[in-house]
Amino acid sequence: MLDDEFLRQKMRDLRFFWSAYLAKPDFAYFVDFATLLNSLTNAFADKSQSGLRHVSRQLEERVLSRLGDEKSHPIPQADILDLSMRVSRLEELFRYYAERGTAIQERRAGASSNPPVYTSAATSTRLCLMGKEGKHWDEMIAQLGYFGITVHRCDQKCGESCYKAAETTNSDDFSVYLIDMGGMRDDAWCDTLKVLRERRPMARILCMNMPDDFMFMNCLLLVGVNHCITSRAGLQQVLSHILENKSHNDDKKDSYRVMVVEDSRTAAQAIRKSLEENGITSLVLNNPLQSLRNIREFQPDLILMDMYMPHCTGVEAARVIRQHDEFLGIPIVFLSGETNIALQVEALRLGGDQFLTKPVNPVLMNAVVKSKIDRYRALRHSMQNDSLTDLLNHISIKQALGTALNTLPPGKSIAIAMLDIDHFKRVNDTYGHPVGDQVIRSLAWLLKQRLRRNDLVGRYGGEEFVIGLVGTNSEAAQEILNRIRDDFSHITFFGENGQKFTATFSAGLTSCPEDGARGLEAALELADKALYAAKHQGRNRIVPHLDLRRKLHLEAPTL
Repeated sequence: MLDDEFLRQKMRDLRFFWSAYLAKPDFAYFVDFATLLNSLTNAFADKSQSGLRHVSRQLEERVLSRLGDEKSHPIPQADILDLSMRVSRLEELFRYYAERGTAIQERRAGASSNPPVYTSAATSTRLCLMGKEGKHWDEMIAQLGYFGITVHRCDQKCGESCYKAAETTNSDDFSVYLIDMGGMRDDAWCDTLKVLRERRPMARILCMNMPDDFMFMNCLLLVGVNHCITSRAGLQQVLSHILENKSHNDDKKDSYRVMVVEDSRTAAQAIRKSLEENGITSLVLNNPLQSLRNIREFQPDLILMDMYMPHCTGVEAARVIRQHDEFLGIPIVFLSGETNIALQVEALRLGGDQFLTKPVNPVLMNAVVKSKIDRYRALRHSMQNDSLTDLLNHISIKQALGTALNTLPPGKSIAIAMLDIDHFKRVNDTYGHPVGDQVIRSLAWLLKQRLRRNDLVGRYGGEEFVIGLVGTNSEAAQEILNRIRDDFSHITFFGENGQKFTATFSAGLTSCPEDGARGLEAALELADKALYAAKHQGRNRIVPHLDLRRKLHLEAPTL
């Protein structure tokens, strides 16, 4: 859900910049308007608002196609009328969703002021399943329920066209529309889904049972469908697309951070203003000799570096920065009026990632900055996260737990659990390794969906996971994990030949420092011993180390 004040502010900005151009149709004002639209489109992409991004991107592309130069402004009257109509459409969407956001906040304010931290089945996601009823609908609806997704069925009985049925539903209800294309005519679907996208710009639209037709898929993607799932995909793959989309939508991206190294204060402030209009946090340095200390303190995702400065050149500064291993991956983009291609190539060879020639078009600069940061973060993410589950990997989860323990406030504890899927070798041997991978992914999705954002979840190796519940004692952690364990045991999986089966997990639990563990390694060892006890006691259970210690004490022989 987008913040309503964010939408209202963007609506005011949109109206201001377009009105400024209408009042004085200069090239500079048109560039400002294009820059704003670029920031809007990026903001909607960052917030996973595909529908609003679709509408904003269409307007941005239309504006950029008419950007031209000073001589091409004012643009023709027909273009002004077309753009005015599109601006009004985007304003309507802003106004509608801002009012809707306010209404939802008022409803929430009337609810309990202290909602439970953990729930057994959160229902924040509602999905509308539309089309001709398929044979797997009942099974899919049941499985989605375990991941906190409630489903409204809308088959052909609801109306001749699915989007007509959507007209009668409350737009607050559905954040996802899943369209089953099986058994339905293809010719009218592009128009149908175009209308649905216009009416539900905030929703995600997924199409399953798609014919493997290039032109038809391209048509649906062009009108705003988020993803097409072919008819070859099984039910488990359809669930994967829904859950992966849900997980991505729930993730909050940190603000982009850019360090600007520019000796001209005027140029630096102009760059900073342009970055901040695109939601990018920036730090300006006028002296490159201060770079190393500020990189460590500010932790930038990218450095914008002027080529020629009094104390040293940008290339010299980049070479010094690259001498430090921890800074090797940070992208460096050079800014300069230098037009000598040989010098530009040499600058890139000596530590830069891209070269932008001054005066820099702000739209191009922001696009380069965001694309470079996205690639940098993707590389960093791939190094820190497990490729199968997208959870923290073995090294990263231990580092995160160690940091959490070192910064734990006095009187607080962290419940640390080690989970292991029961009889996992039997799953691989019986149903195949790809199916085993799906079981692992499903448990990862369930853990991410049920735990809080500040809790720590990682894949420790194979079918084993480690969890850190920050500020939670052992008793509360056991209750939380038991609810997750119970729901996981009801999820149905399908073997390579269509066989149905279920899986369970066991877990050992300790609370640090309550159980007396001194340091992370000691806590992990206690949790591992409790996990071994859970396996020994029959599996599909949670065993706290404290209970194990009491049991061992009771069973100890008396002297």
